[in-house]
Amino acid sequence: MAKLTNEQFIEALKEMSLLEISDLVKAIEKEFGVSAAAPAVAAAPAAANAAPSLVTISLTNAGSGKVAVIKILKEITGSGLMEAKSAVDKLPCIIKEGIKPEEAKEIAAKFEAAGAKVEIK
Repeated sequence: MAKLTNEQFIEALKEMSLLEISDLVKAIEKEFGVSAAAPAVAAAPAAANAAPSLVTISLTNAGSGKVAVIKILKEITGSGLMEAKSAVDKLPCIIKEGIKPEEAKEIAAKFEAAGAKVEIK
């Protein structure tokens, strides 16, 4: 039998139905003693040890630049001026939840430049 190139094999697959491809996969698994199933058990520990992908950033201290902090909070959260002022008056307050660590660092830099202190969890 002549050896098929990758392109020829892919073209042959394009002409097959999904049922035929499923039967082909089963035949390959049986012939070579392999499994097309992903090793879910091996992937689970890696996911458990991974760093958290989403974080929460909280404002803990407005510092001396309270007006600037209120403006930044208003800009980032999309809240009104009175809501932002009220939040800064009742610290600590959550700025954003469920965000990427990179975004949290950018937000933290803005607040810290205004003299505020933030916490990323």
